[in-house]
Amino acid sequence: MRKYSFIVVAITALFFNCAQKAHETKLKRTSFVNPFIGTEGPGNTYPGATVPFGMVQLSPDIGIPGWDRIAGYYYQDSIITGFSHTHLTGTGAGDLYDILVMPTNRRFNERIEANNFKPFSKFSHKKEAAAPGYYTVDLLDYGIKAELTATARTGIHKYKFPKDSLSQIHIDLGYALNWDAPTDTGIKIVNDTTIQGYRKSTGWAKDQRIYFEIKLSKPFDSYQLYKGDSLVKGSASSKNTKVVLNYKTETDETIVLRTGLSTASIEGAKKSLSIEAPHFNFEAYRQAADSIWEAQLQKIEIKTSAPDKKEIFYTMLYQSMLAPTLLSDLNGDYKGANDTIVKAKDFNRYDTFSLWDTYRAAHPLYTVMHPARVSHMMRSLLAHYKETGLLPVWSMQGNETNMMIGYHAVPVIVDAYFKGIKGFDVKLAYEACKASAMDDARQIEDYKELGYVPIDEHHENWSVSKTLEYAYDDWCIAQFAKALGEMDDYDYFMERSENWRHVYDSKSTFMRPKFEDGSFIKSFVPKEYTPYFCESNAWQYMWSVPQNIEGLIAAVGGNEAFEKKLDSMFTLNPLPTDKLPIFSTGMIGQYAHGNEPSHHVGYLYNYIGKPWKTQEIIRDVLESQYKNTPNGHCGNEDCGQMSSWYVFSSLGFYPVNPAQGIYAFGSPIFDRAVINLENGRSFVIETVNDLEENKYIQSIVLNRKKIKRNYITHKEIMNGGTLRFVMGNKPAKNSNYTMALSSKIYN
Repeated sequence: MRKYSFIVVAITALFFNCAQKAHETKLKRTSFVNPFIGTEGPGNTYPGATVPFGMVQLSPDIGIPGWDRIAGYYYQDSIITGFSHTHLTGTGAGDLYDILVMPTNRRFNERIEANNFKPFSKFSHKKEAAAPGYYTVDLLDYGIKAELTATARTGIHKYKFPKDSLSQIHIDLGYALNWDAPTDTGIKIVNDTTIQGYRKSTGWAKDQRIYFEIKLSKPFDSYQLYKGDSLVKGSASSKNTKVVLNYKTETDETIVLRTGLSTASIEGAKKSLSIEAPHFNFEAYRQAADSIWEAQLQKIEIKTSAPDKKEIFYTMLYQSMLAPTLLSDLNGDYKGANDTIVKAKDFNRYDTFSLWDTYRAAHPLYTVMHPARVSHMMRSLLAHYKETGLLPVWSMQGNETNMMIGYHAVPVIVDAYFKGIKGFDVKLAYEACKASAMDDARQIEDYKELGYVPIDEHHENWSVSKTLEYAYDDWCIAQFAKALGEMDDYDYFMERSENWRHVYDSKSTFMRPKFEDGSFIKSFVPKEYTPYFCESNAWQYMWSVPQNIEGLIAAVGGNEAFEKKLDSMFTLNPLPTDKLPIFSTGMIGQYAHGNEPSHHVGYLYNYIGKPWKTQEIIRDVLESQYKNTPNGHCGNEDCGQMSSWYVFSSLGFYPVNPAQGIYAFGSPIFDRAVINLENGRSFVIETVNDLEENKYIQSIVLNRKKIKRNYITHKEIMNGGTLRFVMGNKPAKNSNYTMALSSKIYN
């Protein structure tokens, strides 16, 4: 009897496991995405509807300003003021929020000063949901159900109204939040189902332009059009315009609103609607957006028994594709960085290049996952160069914001060149890289003359950080020059790439601020946050020499001294009395995963033959700094960088030097992952003994051959094949694969 019972239980368990595996196979990858990750805490993400790299980010706005609501939405809030069509993902910049739409009725008319007396409604997370390309919420005070979806250049709203004699849809162009402010807006009532207009604004990006056409599925009965506070008929233009559309609605009556956008013209916006959203079948658009996302998410298939890991992974993969964003319309027209209307011929023009963040991991990830789209991105960077004479620093909406530091379009372009990305003008690209490095702005003139950026009295001098970032970019240009046979330039920029040595202080063994006369600053505490380091301290910027890790190791005193300093980085915890700035988050000792300069540091043990220490710290970061909760990001997501770090690291490797063409091994966390490449090949990552406690690599096999190194090349990934990690719960200190990494070019 016991034997029979055991057989029944075994068969039942086997059937259940098979059924579960079959169910997991049928589930779409989009079902594992949680767009609310990062909407609470410092993540600054939005939960609304968009498609990969799309122009439209149709998302709810709380309507109250503040750091927590930089992306328009904050999970702890309880009201919604409307749904606007453009948002930044995971930044510290309070900009965009174009074309606010809000449905209302007679049920509720309370107004509050905190949201500038705009209409609003309470909402509950129990009556809210989001998925890739879709967002829905019940506006509880009105009894209205709102649903949002998007195409690349259009936003589609669906509002289900209760019975009411005065249901309304508010379209507010004067609405502004945080840094954003309208400079000129216009609305034209074309007919009772069509509205056209524009919104020009300033903020972080000084000259933003959005043109739109809105189509409604139901003719409105009447309208109130406001020019400032005055009622007008037909059309209006001023800094503050809005229109209120009036309807009588029956129980559960739906009205669909389609908005087409262009940064160039009304004609471009009309074409967005006519081509991308020609009908009012909301569900068809929603399904299309889901299919677009599914196709992109299927580029990496993972197998794991941990549901949270799966949701975190696919959410990070999703968030890695929210920027850069489309700038050109279907005519190819866009608002250029020279404030003229420019035409992109035979390519899609992208912008929202958060390069100080994204050159590190996001752009290298795109070269693996989206090489065809990377070609358009390269042409977009070069378009910016042709419009302004320089490559972008931090560009958005056809503007240069000059935020952050470096000329980090350079490593992005150089990386793409060496990885064989086609379709962009290599000669022009080299010219652009060199021009940006030789420009005299942003203290580059001092850097060229002195070999470092000196201290000055500017509020954000960032002198040490600038020196280090410029030197890395110079190394990238040197490699580009060498490949093109420009040997004089190669020698010049290689010499500049060693400028990090000018700010390295051998006595303190830190990068240290320096005056123009060559003397180091006297008062110096490495863990303090000062104007000389960009959003970091001396501990975090100590390691920013990815172009010459061997040289840095030698300068510190060799492998043993370097190891001790790295150990201290991860164990020197901030004291309760230390003043930590808002960007110093995700702390492990002085390591700050919430900000980008630390992102490669955990991998540096690989360079001294101690890969098990890399494996320890990378697994710690993966497990402690990413959660499947609204507060799941430890810092700003930053346009794909934070999520791309996770994607790479969870697979088991990471680009320490983003333009080198290699990926250092870390500690993979999935049983199996398959990267389905655009070239038709697949790269498979298998993990043997994938248990939570088994974070140490014991051996590595690439295409059935054991390898004795702790990295893989980009070429090996793109050729397809199988990488197998054998894991264990103890460091493999005597393993034959612990050969230290080299800083030489591998492309």
